Amino acid sequence: MPLPPAGSRPERAIRSHDVRLDATDLAILRVLADDARISNKELAGRVGVAQSTCLARVRALRANGVIRGFHADIDPRALGHDLEAMIAIRLQPNARGSLTEHVAALSRRPEVLDVYFVAGANDFLLHVATPSTDALRAFVADHLNRDPAIAGTETNLIFEHTRAAGRRGI
Repeated sequence: MPLPPAGSRPERAIRSHDVRLDATDLAILRVLADDARISNKELAGRVGVAQSTCLARVRALRANGVIRGFHADIDPRALGHDLEAMIAIRLQPNARGSLTEHVAALSRRPEVLDVYFVAGANDFLLHVATPSTDALRAFVADHLNRDPAIAGTETNLIFEHTRAAGRRGI
């Protein structure tokens, strides 16, 4: 069932990277959030625009950083990483000037699934997956706690992770 075309309902203005999104853009994003593998033909049909218009819109959304990428959601257990954790990291005050470098270094680690820069007592949250508690301990002890830029860590085990369903605020 096609979504209403642009203009058939009040447009909601959203700004992302100084890009103004109209109802058609929002409709495209809603469909892609539910199924990023949808063909352009099917996407255009569901949104109610021409295929060429849809393709141009998706390309513009990608070029402007609104669509940051398309990803496979891989279960870490399928790769032998049965243990997941969230690790809070607090940097030394003198290390806060190089946040970009810390994010880059952390995101290159094979254990790290996601890096979140957060406000509050901690500077980062890491979502990690490891094969065992020994591997998690080694990662925290040998790679995080030995880093002179890191003032402290706090590890919370994840018993279950359920990805939020739906359109993620669209």
